[in-house]
Amino acid sequence: MPEAPSALDDLLALLDLEPIERDIFRGRSRSALVPRVFGGQVAAQALVAAGRTVPPERLAHSLHAYFLVPGDPGAPIVYEVDRIRDGRSFTTRRVVAIQHGRPIFHLSASFQADEEGLDHQAQMPAAPDPETLPTAEETLPRHLPEDIARRLVEARAAVDLRYADTPPWGSVGTPREPRSQVWFRTNGKLADDPLLHVVLATYVSDMTLLDSVLLAHGRGGWAVGDVVGASLDHAMWFHRPFRADEWLLYDQESPSAAAGRGLGQARIWTRDGRLAISVIQEGVVRVPR
Repeated sequence: MPEAPSALDDLLALLDLEPIERDIFRGRSRSALVPRVFGGQVAAQALVAAGRTVPPERLAHSLHAYFLVPGDPGAPIVYEVDRIRDGRSFTTRRVVAIQHGRPIFHLSASFQADEEGLDHQAQMPAAPDPETLPTAEETLPRHLPEDIARRLVEARAAVDLRYADTPPWGSVGTPREPRSQVWFRTNGKLADDPLLHVVLATYVSDMTLLDSVLLAHGRGGWAVGDVVGASLDHAMWFHRPFRADEWLLYDQESPSAAAGRGLGQARIWTRDGRLAISVIQEGVVRVPR
Protein backbone atom coordinates (compact mmCIF):
# COMPACT_ATOMS: atom_id res chain seq x y z
CA MET A 1 0.00 0.00 0.00
CA PRO A 2 1.25 3.55 -0.68
CA GLU A 3 2.38 5.49 2.33
CA ALA A 4 -0.14 7.96 3.74
CA PRO A 5 0.88 11.58 3.13
CA SER A 6 2.50 13.28 6.10
CA ALA A 7 1.39 16.58 7.61
CA LEU A 8 4.34 18.20 5.83
CA ASP A 9 3.23 16.70 2.51
CA ASP A 10 -0.22 18.16 3.10
CA LEU A 11 1.25 21.59 3.86
CA LEU A 12 3.46 21.52 0.77
CA ALA A 13 0.42 20.60 -1.32
CA LEU A 14 -1.49 23.50 0.25
CA LEU A 15 1.27 25.91 -0.76
CA ASP A 16 1.58 24.51 -4.30
CA LEU A 17 -0.64 26.94 -6.20
CA GLU A 18 -2.60 26.15 -9.33
CA PRO A 19 -1.64 28.36 -12.31
CA ILE A 20 -4.75 29.77 -13.98
CA GLU A 21 -3.09 31.95 -16.60
CA ARG A 22 -0.02 34.17 -16.82
CA ASP A 23 0.65 35.75 -13.38
CA ILE A 24 -2.63 34.47 -11.90
CA PHE A 25 -2.73 31.56 -9.45
CA ARG A 26 -5.33 29.88 -7.28
CA GLY A 27 -4.83 28.52 -3.78
CA ARG A 28 -7.02 26.66 -1.35
CA SER A 29 -7.26 26.87 2.42
CA ARG A 30 -7.87 24.60 5.34
CA SER A 31 -9.75 25.15 8.57
CA ALA A 32 -7.96 26.80 11.48
CA LEU A 33 -8.63 27.34 15.18
CA VAL A 34 -10.43 30.55 14.32
CA PRO A 35 -13.04 30.99 11.54
CA ARG A 36 -10.64 32.65 9.09
CA VAL A 37 -7.66 31.73 6.96
CA PHE A 38 -4.38 31.54 8.87
CA GLY A 39 -2.36 34.63 7.99
CA GLY A 40 0.89 32.72 7.56
CA GLN A 41 -0.78 30.60 4.89
CA VAL A 42 -1.88 33.61 2.83
CA ALA A 43 1.56 35.25 3.12
CA ALA A 44 3.33 32.03 2.14
CA GLN A 45 1.02 31.40 -0.82
CA ALA A 46 1.43 34.99 -2.02
CA LEU A 47 5.22 34.60 -1.86
CA VAL A 48 4.94 31.37 -3.88
CA ALA A 49 2.92 33.27 -6.51
CA ALA A 50 5.51 36.05 -6.66
CA GLY A 51 8.43 33.62 -6.78
CA ARG A 52 6.98 31.73 -9.73
CA THR A 53 7.31 34.85 -11.89
CA VAL A 54 10.97 35.44 -10.99
CA PRO A 55 14.11 33.74 -12.38
CA PRO A 56 15.18 31.01 -9.92
CA GLU A 57 18.66 32.50 -9.49
CA ARG A 58 17.10 35.60 -7.91
CA LEU A 59 16.42 34.94 -4.23
CA ALA A 60 13.78 36.56 -2.05
CA HIS A 61 15.37 39.12 0.27
CA SER A 62 12.34 40.97 1.67
CA LEU A 63 8.56 41.07 1.85
CA HIS A 64 6.07 43.60 3.17
CA ALA A 65 2.43 42.63 3.56
CA TYR A 66 -0.93 43.91 4.80
CA PHE A 67 -3.81 41.74 5.95
CA LEU A 68 -6.89 43.64 4.77
CA VAL A 69 -9.89 41.49 5.76
CA PRO A 70 -10.18 37.98 7.20
CA GLY A 71 -10.02 35.23 4.58
CA ASP A 72 -12.80 32.69 4.14
CA PRO A 73 -11.36 29.17 4.62
CA GLY A 74 -14.21 27.68 2.60
CA ALA A 75 -13.42 29.54 -0.61
CA PRO A 76 -10.43 29.50 -2.98
CA ILE A 77 -8.03 32.44 -3.03
CA VAL A 78 -6.91 33.97 -6.31
CA TYR A 79 -3.43 35.53 -6.37
CA GLU A 80 -2.74 38.17 -9.03
CA VAL A 81 0.93 39.09 -9.56
CA ASP A 82 2.02 42.49 -10.88
CA ARG A 83 5.54 42.54 -12.34
CA ILE A 84 6.57 45.90 -10.92
CA ARG A 85 10.26 45.86 -11.85
CA ASP A 86 12.90 43.64 -13.42
CA GLY A 87 16.25 45.38 -12.90
CA ARG A 88 19.83 44.24 -13.37
CA SER A 89 20.15 43.21 -9.70
CA PHE A 90 16.67 43.38 -8.18
CA THR A 91 13.22 42.13 -9.14
CA THR A 92 10.06 43.47 -7.49
CA ARG A 93 6.62 41.89 -7.46
CA ARG A 94 3.28 42.95 -6.00
CA VAL A 95 0.65 40.31 -5.22
CA VAL A 96 -3.02 40.83 -4.42
CA ALA A 97 -5.01 37.98 -2.87
CA ILE A 98 -8.69 38.06 -3.84
CA GLN A 99 -11.75 36.29 -2.45
CA HIS A 100 -15.40 36.87 -3.31
CA GLY A 101 -14.35 39.63 -5.70
CA ARG A 102 -12.43 41.79 -3.22
CA PRO A 103 -8.82 42.01 -2.00
CA ILE A 104 -8.14 40.36 1.34
CA PHE A 105 -4.33 40.72 1.41
CA HIS A 106 -1.53 42.30 -0.53
CA LEU A 107 2.20 41.71 -0.55
CA SER A 108 5.25 43.36 -2.05
CA ALA A 109 8.31 41.16 -2.40
CA SER A 110 11.82 41.87 -3.66
CA PHE A 111 14.28 39.37 -5.11
CA GLN A 112 18.01 39.84 -5.70
CA ALA A 113 20.70 38.25 -7.81
CA ASP A 114 23.49 36.78 -5.67
CA GLU A 115 26.34 39.17 -4.93
CA GLU A 116 29.07 39.74 -2.37
CA GLY A 117 29.28 42.75 -0.05
CA LEU A 118 29.97 44.01 3.46
CA ASP A 119 29.04 41.45 6.10
CA HIS A 120 28.36 41.80 9.82
CA GLN A 121 25.63 40.68 12.21
CA ALA A 122 24.43 40.90 15.81
CA GLN A 123 25.36 38.16 18.25
CA MET A 124 22.94 35.27 18.67
CA PRO A 125 21.19 35.30 22.08
CA ALA A 126 21.52 32.45 24.54
CA ALA A 127 18.88 29.75 24.19
CA PRO A 128 18.45 26.16 25.41
CA ASP A 129 19.26 23.31 23.06
CA PRO A 130 16.10 22.51 21.06
CA GLU A 131 16.55 18.77 21.57
CA THR A 132 16.15 19.25 25.34
CA LEU A 133 12.79 21.05 25.05
CA PRO A 134 9.36 19.39 25.16
CA THR A 135 7.45 18.96 21.90
CA ALA A 136 4.09 20.58 21.19
CA GLU A 137 2.39 17.24 21.84
CA GLU A 138 3.92 17.27 25.33
CA THR A 139 3.41 20.98 26.09
CA LEU A 140 -0.05 21.84 24.81
CA PRO A 141 -2.14 19.35 26.83
CA ARG A 142 -0.56 20.62 30.05
CA HIS A 143 -2.05 24.08 29.68
CA LEU A 144 -5.07 23.93 27.34
CA PRO A 145 -8.43 22.14 27.24
CA GLU A 146 -8.13 18.78 25.50
CA ASP A 147 -10.06 19.70 22.35
CA ILE A 148 -8.16 22.97 21.81
CA ALA A 149 -4.80 21.29 22.47
CA ARG A 150 -5.64 18.55 19.97
CA ARG A 151 -6.72 21.01 17.27
CA LEU A 152 -3.63 23.17 17.79
CA VAL A 153 -1.33 20.14 17.58
CA GLU A 154 -3.07 19.09 14.35
CA ALA A 155 -2.83 22.61 12.89
CA ARG A 156 0.92 22.71 13.54
CA ALA A 157 1.69 19.06 12.78
CA ALA A 158 3.91 19.91 9.79
CA VAL A 159 6.25 21.88 12.05
CA ASP A 160 8.22 20.84 15.13
CA LEU A 161 7.85 24.00 17.24
CA ARG A 162 9.25 24.03 20.78
CA TYR A 163 8.96 26.84 23.33
CA ALA A 164 12.11 27.68 25.28
CA ASP A 165 9.94 28.88 28.18
CA THR A 166 6.33 28.60 29.28
CA PRO A 167 4.03 29.81 26.47
CA PRO A 168 1.48 32.59 27.12
CA TRP A 169 -1.40 30.19 27.68
CA GLY A 170 0.70 28.46 30.34
CA SER A 171 1.16 31.54 32.53
CA VAL A 172 -2.20 33.33 32.37
CA GLY A 173 -2.51 36.08 34.99
CA THR A 174 1.24 36.48 35.50
CA PRO A 175 2.80 39.30 33.45
CA ARG A 176 6.33 38.56 32.30
CA GLU A 177 9.10 40.14 30.30
CA PRO A 178 7.70 40.66 26.77
CA ARG A 179 10.05 38.20 25.16
CA SER A 180 9.57 34.70 23.79
CA GLN A 181 11.84 32.15 22.16
CA VAL A 182 10.85 29.13 20.10
CA TRP A 183 12.87 26.69 18.06
CA PHE A 184 11.27 25.35 14.89
CA ARG A 185 11.91 23.16 11.87
CA THR A 186 9.69 21.27 9.48
CA ASN A 187 8.73 17.72 10.41
CA GLY A 188 10.53 16.24 7.44
CA LYS A 189 13.14 17.07 4.84
CA LEU A 190 12.56 19.65 2.14
CA ALA A 191 13.87 19.90 -1.39
CA ASP A 192 16.88 22.15 -2.00
CA ASP A 193 14.84 24.96 -3.63
CA PRO A 194 15.78 28.17 -1.68
CA LEU A 195 12.33 29.71 -2.31
CA LEU A 196 10.67 26.74 -0.61
CA HIS A 197 12.66 27.29 2.59
CA VAL A 198 11.82 31.02 2.58
CA VAL A 199 8.14 30.20 2.04
CA LEU A 200 8.07 27.72 4.94
CA ALA A 201 9.77 30.21 7.26
CA THR A 202 7.19 32.82 6.22
CA TYR A 203 4.40 30.39 7.04
CA VAL A 204 5.77 29.67 10.53
CA SER A 205 6.65 33.30 11.28
CA ASP A 206 2.98 34.20 11.84
CA MET A 207 2.39 31.48 14.46
CA THR A 208 4.00 32.99 17.56
CA LEU A 209 5.24 36.53 16.86
CA LEU A 210 2.61 38.29 18.98
CA ASP A 211 3.17 35.96 21.96
CA SER A 212 5.50 38.51 23.50
CA VAL A 213 2.67 41.10 23.52
CA LEU A 214 0.52 38.67 25.51
CA LEU A 215 3.29 37.84 27.97
CA ALA A 216 3.66 41.48 29.00
CA HIS A 217 0.05 41.49 30.21
CA GLY A 218 -0.38 37.96 31.52
CA ARG A 219 -2.78 37.07 28.73
CA GLY A 220 -3.11 33.59 27.27
CA GLY A 221 -4.24 34.61 23.83
CA TRP A 222 -6.60 33.31 21.20
CA ALA A 223 -6.31 29.71 22.40
CA VAL A 224 -7.91 30.56 25.76
CA GLY A 225 -10.05 33.48 24.58
CA ASP A 226 -8.84 36.23 26.91
CA VAL A 227 -7.88 38.42 23.93
CA VAL A 228 -9.11 38.72 20.37
CA GLY A 229 -6.80 39.71 17.60
CA ALA A 230 -5.47 39.35 14.11
CA SER A 231 -2.36 40.21 12.13
CA LEU A 232 -2.41 43.65 10.51
CA ASP A 233 0.90 43.86 8.68
CA HIS A 234 4.01 41.74 8.40
CA ALA A 235 7.54 42.39 7.14
CA MET A 236 10.51 40.06 6.71
CA TRP A 237 14.10 40.49 5.53
CA PHE A 238 16.06 37.40 4.49
CA HIS A 239 19.74 38.04 5.21
CA ARG A 240 21.55 34.74 4.78
CA PRO A 241 20.81 31.25 3.41
CA PHE A 242 19.09 28.83 5.76
CA ARG A 243 17.11 25.61 5.71
CA ALA A 244 13.63 25.46 7.22
CA ASP A 245 14.07 21.72 7.82
CA GLU A 246 16.94 22.42 10.24
CA TRP A 247 16.55 24.03 13.66
CA LEU A 248 15.94 27.80 13.63
CA LEU A 249 15.71 29.97 16.75
CA TYR A 250 12.87 32.51 16.65
CA ASP A 251 13.78 35.18 19.23
CA GLN A 252 10.77 37.50 19.66
CA GLU A 253 9.98 40.58 21.74
CA SER A 254 7.37 43.32 21.96
CA PRO A 255 8.54 46.93 22.37
CA SER A 256 5.02 48.38 22.45
CA ALA A 257 1.29 47.77 22.76
CA ALA A 258 -1.23 50.63 22.57
CA ALA A 259 -4.55 51.64 21.01
CA GLY A 260 -5.69 48.04 20.56
CA ARG A 261 -2.55 47.09 18.66
CA GLY A 262 0.60 45.22 19.63
CA LEU A 263 3.99 45.21 17.93
CA GLY A 264 6.25 42.18 17.74
CA GLN A 265 9.78 42.15 16.39
CA ALA A 266 12.09 39.19 16.03
CA ARG A 267 15.23 37.67 14.63
CA ILE A 268 15.58 34.15 13.33
CA TRP A 269 18.93 32.41 13.75
CA THR A 270 20.40 29.20 12.41
CA ARG A 271 21.56 26.74 15.03
CA ASP A 272 25.20 27.61 14.30
CA GLY A 273 24.61 31.32 15.02
CA ARG A 274 24.00 32.96 11.65
CA LEU A 275 21.36 35.69 11.54
CA ALA A 276 19.03 34.46 8.80
CA ILE A 277 15.87 36.60 9.01
CA SER A 278 14.50 39.74 10.68
CA VAL A 279 10.73 40.02 11.23
CA ILE A 280 8.33 42.76 12.37
CA GLN A 281 4.57 42.42 12.75
CA GLU A 282 1.76 44.54 14.15
CA GLY A 283 -1.54 43.00 15.11
CA VAL A 284 -4.86 43.84 16.66
CA VAL A 285 -4.80 42.76 20.31
CA ARG A 286 -8.05 43.55 22.14
CA VAL A 287 -9.44 42.47 25.48
CA PRO A 288 -13.01 41.20 25.04
CA ARG A 289 -15.69 43.30 26.71
